Amino acid sequence: MPGLLDSLPEERRGLLAAARPGTELAARPMLATLSDRRDFDDTGEWIFERKLDGVRLLAVRDAGRVTLLSRTGRRLDDSYPEIVEALSAQSCADFTVDGEVVAFSRGRTDFARLQQRMGLTRRQEIEATGVAVTYYVFDLLRLDGADTTRLPLRLRKSLLRRALSYRAPLRWTSHRNAGGADSLADACARGWEGLIAKRADGPYRPRRSPDWLKLKCSQGQEFVVGGFTEPAGSRVGLGALLLGYHQDGKLRYAGKVGTGFDRPTLLSLRERLERLRVDGSRFEGPVREAGARWVRPELVAQIDFTEWTRDGMLRHPRFLGLRDDKKPADVVRERPAA
Repeated sequence: MPGLLDSLPEERRGLLAAARPGTELAARPMLATLSDRRDFDDTGEWIFERKLDGVRLLAVRDAGRVTLLSRTGRRLDDSYPEIVEALSAQSCADFTVDGEVVAFSRGRTDFARLQQRMGLTRRQEIEATGVAVTYYVFDLLRLDGADTTRLPLRLRKSLLRRALSYRAPLRWTSHRNAGGADSLADACARGWEGLIAKRADGPYRPRRSPDWLKLKCSQGQEFVVGGFTEPAGSRVGLGALLLGYHQDGKLRYAGKVGTGFDRPTLLSLRERLERLRVDGSRFEGPVREAGARWVRPELVAQIDFTEWTRDGMLRHPRFLGLRDDKKPADVVRERPAA
């Protein structure tokens, strides 16, 4: 947007630099660190955003073209054509933004509902799902040829709010200037995933950083699928998925999940798993599950659960869906930062 960066104070303009191509800036998004911290003062050092139950999406507009990228760099232009159209219609012609795409169910973000759209690329199939998506943008990496990542977060968000026009399916991610245990409890009571606490004066760092903290309502995270069991009784497809995470270069077993599936999901999962079948387990150590079938650990599942048991197994896990925005090798057991 002409003049937007020129309006910055001189000391802030000094933090700008000529930007690399937007797709390069978007190749390494900033990631949050899980935290048990609940005590935050009211000095304005932190801002607090809603933790959304969706999929990370970075968007680049350059030379008249919009490109959507997953956090792993996969092109998603064809998966979310309405977002491409909304960004293409902006008067601002040069930007790179970071955000999250979500689907709503009864007023709450719903990953399982979003999954009905994930992987689809044909417009007719997308429209047939009846699933509308919303793109919440929360950060600005590039604007009018300038790299904005060194600017303080609060200023980047202010520029972002003014740089784009927000009509469905685009939304600017609002924030609060104070938060803590009470705020998280309120977020959880509303059915939110939790909060993201961010240092208000922090730059955008292309890595996992303690400047962004995940304050979660539940223990959910991603797990690698390393096998499955056969269905019993009237159940179809599979009985349970065998889950794991990487530690010290090994795939550690974390238990099985047999709830959260509907019939179409069970059948489609079995079809995908059959293509990944191998003769032996890829888990480190024995996995004592009767009738286990083994697969190459290439699928990543989003799992909600209540807690970890003392022996490192999941308690009351529930399948939410498959993720294609995270590499299996990057899946580790999430532990709160000290």
